[in-house]
Amino acid sequence: MIRRRAVLAGASLLAAPAVAFAASPVVQTTAGRVRGFTDRGIQVFKGIPYGADTAPRRFQPALPVSAWKGVRDAFEYGPSAPQARETGPVSEDCLVLNVWTPGTDKAKRPVMVYFHGGEYSAGSGSDPIYDGVNLCRHGDVVLVTVNHRLAVLGHLFLARLAGPAYATSGNVGILDLVLALHWVRDNIAAFGGDPACVTVFGQSGGGAKIATLMAMPAAKGLFHRAITMSGQQVTASGPNAAHARTLAFLDALNIPPARAADVVSVPLPKLIAAMAAADPTVPRSSLYWGPVLDEAALPRHPFYPDAPAQSAHIPMMIGNTLDETRFFFRNDASVFALTWETLPARLAIELRVDIDPHLVLTEYRKLYPVASPVEIYFAATTAGRSWRGAVVEAEMRAASGVPAFMYQLNWRSPVDNGVWGAAHTLDIPLAFRNTAHPKALSGNSEAAQTVSAQISDAFLNFASTGNPNHAGIPQWAPYDLTARQTLLFDVPPVLASDPRGDERRLFAKVPFIQKGTL
Repeated sequence: MIRRRAVLAGASLLAAPAVAFAASPVVQTTAGRVRGFTDRGIQVFKGIPYGADTAPRRFQPALPVSAWKGVRDAFEYGPSAPQARETGPVSEDCLVLNVWTPGTDKAKRPVMVYFHGGEYSAGSGSDPIYDGVNLCRHGDVVLVTVNHRLAVLGHLFLARLAGPAYATSGNVGILDLVLALHWVRDNIAAFGGDPACVTVFGQSGGGAKIATLMAMPAAKGLFHRAITMSGQQVTASGPNAAHARTLAFLDALNIPPARAADVVSVPLPKLIAAMAAADPTVPRSSLYWGPVLDEAALPRHPFYPDAPAQSAHIPMMIGNTLDETRFFFRNDASVFALTWETLPARLAIELRVDIDPHLVLTEYRKLYPVASPVEIYFAATTAGRSWRGAVVEAEMRAASGVPAFMYQLNWRSPVDNGVWGAAHTLDIPLAFRNTAHPKALSGNSEAAQTVSAQISDAFLNFASTGNPNHAGIPQWAPYDLTARQTLLFDVPPVLASDPRGDERRLFAKVPFIQKGTL
């Protein structure tokens, strides 16, 4: 049951926030005291360090943050992880998190820990679209967002070249999240949260990070529910592929393999620039960074050959959006000029599975006879390269006897005359009840607020009880291999059996290849 506070659904973020610094809340953490502020009735703490500066231990597991004296102000977001496209402050001293809470009391509220997207190479938990005020006011939960190491600093696989100190270097970005979850376990009660009721949720790369954590022994017992939003990690990078990327990266820096340890002292700008080198295993791509099957931090693939046994007891929600790939081509006008003649060649590149694109086109024209080439392009690429991983994970959970709740966001945004449809990232402002935010792809229409209530209430109920059902949606049954029940968030919402089943069967005949897996 949602523990609601007095707030209207979709309350505007554009109204002047009532931020109060007088009589600011102060909380004792294991490392020292932090002072927050109050925003529209919610107590907010930004930029709390959970780990030490990673620069002195580059490519190694981070250490917990050292204790400080006095009271540390937590009024501003901390730096993001170094990355290629970030425009705000970045630093290797980036292990910080943010907390929103209705009260620093002993209420033992459900805790929701959000991991940001951007694959494993970009993004920040400090993005304002993740502001937690509306969600915490409505659901009476404690929200945490996290920054951690990304890209080369989080996933350079040095285990074969630089000695045992770097045995887990290919996964230190994910181990940062483990450290953050330790911080939550040890500190969140002081912020009014229940350390025995922690839900991790994340979109895109954030969901993939969660799937990876579900198979990492170091994360065992640190969270109790899991929600992945358009983000799957069926397989990790194999060690041979990861090693080949490391060699390519070192070559871009003119560092011979015998001196691989020299990379520890390379200036940060040079490290970031070298990431643009071509990936030896991923066609038409710069170097891919992600989790590695290193047999140390990650001893198995996340969801291959089955769902991980260590997290079988953890209730799980798996979701996607109907038009995922519309987001990925938002800056590519050529996609919207596709014709029946040019479509097969473009499908051959973008499907990322080895299937005859002419067969795909023929089948889709049968399934959707009035669809345009552009509409078929987005439908097929979504089914073949984005949605497919979600289906595989749902199938693995069902086969193991602990089925997940499966959803699909069908509601299509009216923004920009509806050109983006139900694109990747659309569920973020809906889940956070931030539809009024200027960055929200959803817009703030009545329909957007209605769907936002459907999704956020499902997430809040799930965080509280492990069951997402609530009065605003049909009775939602978990996904099994017979009915394949999937909740379609829309106006109105629908519980469907095997939605897009013909598309699923078309792509099931070819292996699913996770990006970065050789």
